[in-house]
Amino acid sequence: EREQQQIVSLDLEMGSDIAKAAATDTIENALDYKAVAKRLINFIENSEFYLVETMAEQVTEIVLKEFNVPWVKLRLGKPGAVTGSKDVGVIIERGSKPA
Repeated sequence: EREQQQIVSLDLEMGSDIAKAAATDTIENALDYKAVAKRLINFIENSEFYLVETMAEQVTEIVLKEFNVPWVKLRLGKPGAVTGSKDVGVIIERGSKPA
């Protein structure tokens, strides 16, 4: 498995105070999804993991620490990893949901 690069899919929910972005309607006050995506793609492409659980923990840690997000829910899947299934993976939540 580790000798050949595999496809993984990420589905992220990120808790964030969007009040300022909504009030100003400016991108500067919003969470930069493109920056999050670029950072995670770069991290995953340059890493090796034995377990998707390890990857999931490290991905959520990056989002929480580097993007000032208080809460994240991640579904990390490996499409086609198990014969007969469309996708398998893990779902984790880390941090504290904003009120």
